[in-house]
Amino acid sequence: MAPSHVLKCCQKVLAWVPVAFIALVVAWSYYAYVVELCVFVYLVVFHLSFVMFVWSYWKTIFTSPASPSNEFCLSKADKEQYEKEERPESQQEILRRAAKDLPIYTTTASRAIRYCDRCQLIKPDRCHHCSACDICVLKMDHHCPWVNNCVGFSNYKFFLLFLLYSLLYCLFVAATVLQYFIKFWTNELPDTHAKFHVLFLFFVAAMFFISILSLFSYHCWLVGKNRSTIETFRAPTFRNGPDKNGFSLGCSKNLREVFGDEKKYWLLPIFTSLGDGCNFPTRLVIMDPEQLTVSSQSEPVKSSGGSQSFPTRPLSESQNRLLASDSQWVESGPEEENVKSGFCNTFCA
Repeated sequence: MAPSHVLKCCQKVLAWVPVAFIALVVAWSYYAYVVELCVFVYLVVFHLSFVMFVWSYWKTIFTSPASPSNEFCLSKADKEQYEKEERPESQQEILRRAAKDLPIYTTTASRAIRYCDRCQLIKPDRCHHCSACDICVLKMDHHCPWVNNCVGFSNYKFFLLFLLYSLLYCLFVAATVLQYFIKFWTNELPDTHAKFHVLFLFFVAAMFFISILSLFSYHCWLVGKNRSTIETFRAPTFRNGPDKNGFSLGCSKNLREVFGDEKKYWLLPIFTSLGDGCNFPTRLVIMDPEQLTVSSQSEPVKSSGGSQSFPTRPLSESQNRLLASDSQWVESGPEEENVKSGFCNTFCA
């Protein structure tokens, strides 16, 4: 036990090495630019980009990953019965009963309920277990060693802003240092130790700008498609099969799902994402004019593999803002029955 405990402690300490490296590079860049270079006319814009970069980086690192609520945990009786059962079919039957009232619309590739044996809970849609953090993370995108944290529902907006402001920070530094970098090579720069800071400042800023640009562009594409990095490589499986665009509501709504309704907060690293992270509106279970024709809004969407209908209402009342301006939801008695039976048949079919 002791060696294992020491190993875990060492792993936790080493996990902060990339973060410490970034912090040292940023601290050195601040010293080199403000103290050594000291171009007063640029300092206002420099400090603005620096503060926003550090703020968003801090929020990405120290915002705890969101985990599923208690409603996704098995009851004590179900958990004991699940552990006693040895046949996978019987275990799945227990999970189906427990999941029938949960807002879950995705399964495994083999059409089984997504269950985490480690956390002992039914995984909500888009939730995955992170082996590094040892928890299930809502809308998990990836575990990032550069922030020593999981990037998911609770901090994905902060991560995007971190990439944006680090990109602007590097671009501004490289652009303003370029003239001094040229003077260095033409021997017009005074022969002081500051010229070496200028040399390395330009190279470091340019190098990080190029690498961050590709990563930021990729995540902008993911936001537009409403996908996570995991879903790009493994499409979520709905009742009618895998669909990599299953959660896409159209570019504008996808953007609002991450950044929120109020545009004045979009560029600030404060949490404004819509929803609770446990359930998401999907184009397969809602009537969305961006995805479906107007004529089909008054009837449930049929799957290609059977006669059961998907529910015609959003998965959560917290998500209504994404759709209220475009869709009208049917609230009649028969439709409410379809909501319940449609979900149950998703897993029992």
